[in-house]
Amino acid sequence: MLGNFSYHNPTKLYFGEESLSFLKDELKAYGENVLLVYGGGSVKKSGLYDEITDILKGCGKRIAEVSGVMPNPTADKLREGVKIARENKSDFILAVGGGSVCDYSKAVSVSVHCDDDPWDKYYIRFEEPSCEIVPVGCVLTMAGTGSEMNGGAVITNHEQHLKIGHVFGDDVMPKFSILNPKYTMTLPKYQMTAGIYDIMNHICEQYFSGEDDNTSDYISEGLMRGLIHASRIAVNDPQDYEARSNIMWTATWALNTLVSRGKSTDWMVHMLGQSVGAYTDATHGMTLAAVSLPYYRYIMPYGLKKFARFAREVWGISADGRSDEQLANEGLNAMESWMKELGLVMKISDLGVTEEMIEGIADGTIILTGGYKVLSRDEVVKVLKASM
Repeated sequence: MLGNFSYHNPTKLYFGEESLSFLKDELKAYGENVLLVYGGGSVKKSGLYDEITDILKGCGKRIAEVSGVMPNPTADKLREGVKIARENKSDFILAVGGGSVCDYSKAVSVSVHCDDDPWDKYYIRFEEPSCEIVPVGCVLTMAGTGSEMNGGAVITNHEQHLKIGHVFGDDVMPKFSILNPKYTMTLPKYQMTAGIYDIMNHICEQYFSGEDDNTSDYISEGLMRGLIHASRIAVNDPQDYEARSNIMWTATWALNTLVSRGKSTDWMVHMLGQSVGAYTDATHGMTLAAVSLPYYRYIMPYGLKKFARFAREVWGISADGRSDEQLANEGLNAMESWMKELGLVMKISDLGVTEEMIEGIADGTIILTGGYKVLSRDEVVKVLKASM
C-alpha cells in the first residue's frame, strides 16, 4: 500500500425498495426549512415528488424548491439556488435526482453562507469552505457518479468553457443517502449506459496508478467484474432488479474514496471528458467513453504491467504465450468490445466536437500528475485528435 492514509466516510446509506421509509427518521435531526432540489419532470411523473413532499409536510417542514437542475449544472444555476436558499433561510438541502442534482446541492451547501462568488472561490481559486455548511441529504434516482457518498461537486461555466469538479471534505458529504434501485428503472437506456461507464471509469481512474500489489486493486477488480456482468443483464432487461441493484451499489463503492486508498490515482480521463463537456454539454459518461481508449492506449506503455493485469483479472484473458504488451492490448480491445455492446459513444465528434474546438478543449483540460504519464499540452491535443 502506497504511503500513509486515513479513511473516513460519514454518509449513512439506506438501500433497497423500502429505503424511503427511513427519510422521516432522518429529518428529525435537521431544521424546519428544507430546500428541495430536483431536475426535470421525471420525479413528478414517477410520483416520487409527491411521496417526498408528503413526508416533508408530515414532519412539519417548510419547503422551498429549486427545480430544473440540468445534467451539467451551471454556475448561473448555482447562484440561483444560493439565492433561493438564502431567501428561505434553508437549513437543510434534500437532493432528489441523479449525480448532477447531488453535486449541485453540495455546491449550494457550501455557498449559502459564503460572501464570495462560489464559482470564483471554489472552482477557480479552489479554496475550501470557511463558512457554515448547510447539511445535505440525497434520494438517488440514477446510478453512476457516486455523488451520494462523496464530497464531489462538478459545475459548468458556459461563458468560460470550463467544467470543473471540486472534491470537498467530510463536512460536505451527504449526511445520508437513500438508494432504491427501482427509482433508476425509468431512465432511458442512453442515460443508464452512460452511468454504467461513469462507474467503470471511476474505478479505472484509481486502478491505473501505481504498480504495487495493492488491496485496493483487488477490490477494484472485483467491482469491475461485477459491473460488467450486471451491465450485460441490464442492457438486455432494464427491469432486472438484481442487475440494477448491483450497478447502483457498485457505483457507490466506486467513488466513496475506499478504492483510492494507497493509490496516487489518475483522473485524466475525467479532465479530458469534462473539458469536452464544457464545449458540448454532452452527457458526462459519454464524454468519458469517447476519450478513454485513446488515452489508455497512449499511456499503456508507461503502465504495462497493470494493463496486462487488467486483461487477466478483469477480462479473463489467459497469459499463456502472451507478452505483457499483447495482454495489455487484448484487455483494452475487450473493453472496447464491451463498450460497443453497451452502445456507448466512442468518438467525441459524435458528441458535437469539431476540429476547431480541439485547441480550446485542450486549454480547458486540467493536467494532473497521478497517472503513469504526465501529459504535456501537445499530448492532450494528440489524445483529443485520436478521440475524433
